[in-house]
Amino acid sequence: MDTKEITKGIRWVGALDPHRPLFDALIPLPDGTSYNAYLVQGSEKTALVDTVEPNMVDVLLAHLDGIEQIDLIIAQHAEQDHSGSIPTILGRYPGAKLVTSPKGKGMLTSLMPIPEERIITVEDGETLSLGDKTLKFIHLPWVHWPETMVTYLQEDRILFTCDCFGSHLASDELYAVDETRVMRAAKRYYAEIMMPLRAVILKGLPKIEALDVAVIAPSHGPVHDKPQPILSAYRHWLSGECKNTVALPYVTMHGSTQNMVTYLVDALAKKGVPAEAFELTTTDIGDLGATLVDAATVVFGTPTVLGGPHPNVMAGAYLVGVLRPPVKYASVIGSFGWGGKAAEQLTEAISGLKAEMLPPVMSKGLPKEADYAALDALAATIAQKHGECNLM
Repeated sequence: MDTKEITKGIRWVGALDPHRPLFDALIPLPDGTSYNAYLVQGSEKTALVDTVEPNMVDVLLAHLDGIEQIDLIIAQHAEQDHSGSIPTILGRYPGAKLVTSPKGKGMLTSLMPIPEERIITVEDGETLSLGDKTLKFIHLPWVHWPETMVTYLQEDRILFTCDCFGSHLASDELYAVDETRVMRAAKRYYAEIMMPLRAVILKGLPKIEALDVAVIAPSHGPVHDKPQPILSAYRHWLSGECKNTVALPYVTMHGSTQNMVTYLVDALAKKGVPAEAFELTTTDIGDLGATLVDAATVVFGTPTVLGGPHPNVMAGAYLVGVLRPPVKYASVIGSFGWGGKAAEQLTEAISGLKAEMLPPVMSKGLPKEADYAALDALAATIAQKHGECNLM
């Protein structure tokens, strides 16, 4: 992708990474990702907002070909997909200063060989002039690291939002043209990156909403030249409002748990409750995370392995616990051969969720009439609970 002009004097100069399979060696990237860097040329000074993943620095350098001087490099976030190319850019532009938050300074110098004398720290609300353009820095700690800040270009009403409002999407389009595709990717991204910290982000959102923003330019994914759809989506996701849906992550070994999962999905459907099952040995955990953004209930399905849950289900429960979705109810179904504490261990693994635990259903071997009756009762309880909450 060539550089793209957002408006006069402001260009996207980042890099697309369409073939990267995983982020943080954990998160699947079915649509790849992008590392967005933005060049802001004022009448007196030039600033580069963020850099790119280190292995993509040649792309950034090519996009900066012909740019003789950069005065300021804005480091909104110390994570290497944003900041890893900073040493190279500082080397190319020996007169440039690195601008970051006070906490960002300590984190950046601990992660990379950056001379402290080349760093300028800015306080919350501080501004720097580029001549006819003014950068205002807004601290948003824990969105999603403690040093994170965003940058508002006042005259052009462009907000560079770092990870907030981003999406893992390597698109040739500068702007969010295909809104359905972009919002689907943004919901996955929110689930994976932002959802665990939604209470903090909700407190910081008024800082953003107080600004007169015409364009939202995140560090990953397309630019939002129509900010309201993504802002409205974040308001909904951050609110913790749930839908009348059930997420059902599971593993089966010999078919017993699969039978129970299939039966429960059907029983819930008969009660008017949509359920989506995720087989954890093959599923894309990003899809599970996106469903958990607003699912009212999560039910884990597991066989028993050496007295406990299947390891993949335990890992899934740990991940759900880390993501901290706003689910209201949770339960466990599954099977065992002669004994064990799979249900108890899974319940403990998700004890940090603010969810009411519903009675588990564990079958000895293949499920029998009594087990199917218990699954019917669980489906009825979930439907009743959802109805009491007036979930749509």
